Amino acid sequence: MSEFRGWSEYRSYPEGEMIERAAAFADDMVRRRSIRDFSEQPVPKAIIESALRAAASAPSGANRQPWHFSVVSDPQLKKKIRTAAETEEREFYQRRASETWLADLAPLGTDAEKPFLETAPWLIVVFAERFEQLESGGQHKNYYVAESVGIATGILISALHRAGLATLTHTPSPMRFLRDLLGRPRSERAFLILVTGYPGPHAQVPDIRRKPLGDVVSWLEPEM
Repeated sequence: MSEFRGWSEYRSYPEGEMIERAAAFADDMVRRRSIRDFSEQPVPKAIIESALRAAASAPSGANRQPWHFSVVSDPQLKKKIRTAAETEEREFYQRRASETWLADLAPLGTDAEKPFLETAPWLIVVFAERFEQLESGGQHKNYYVAESVGIATGILISALHRAGLATLTHTPSPMRFLRDLLGRPRSERAFLILVTGYPGPHAQVPDIRRKPLGDVVSWLEPEM
């Protein structure tokens, strides 16, 4: 049976300040955009480490914390990742993707070339741990792995944005090569590559719009 303690870390704010804080955070996050043109300008490791500390605080099924973050800055390893990713991407664009999928991607201007995997100073490869391999040789199942890792990744993206960095989620498919290149165990599968750094001087983003809030939110309130 687990022991419990009081939640002394909780911070209370006046309601007016709560409204202001929530609005300010939303305004800041709405500015966030995925980019594909990164600067080679170095980013202090301390920024990445703090963002990862925030990500690792995410809730998870049964508190199993089924994630691992492989943080890559070595140029030679980034080059290997780019080479392998572009191989899979060419297969995707030439053979695997349906015409509908390619049509949906067209407004984003994406293709099989992924120079950002070498240009950006940091690649954070997020792995999902399907089970824990025990020293005894057995396995301990993890629960709600995709949901837990997704929440942690969302916190990571938010933390990097709040710090002033740009990000891009990249998901070449399949991603088995990442487990091999980064020496991760068979209990893990690659979830995504999070590319982060400063935007390049000529970075552009597609002129697209997010859905109105009314299209994605339903308010189920009591009748007055």
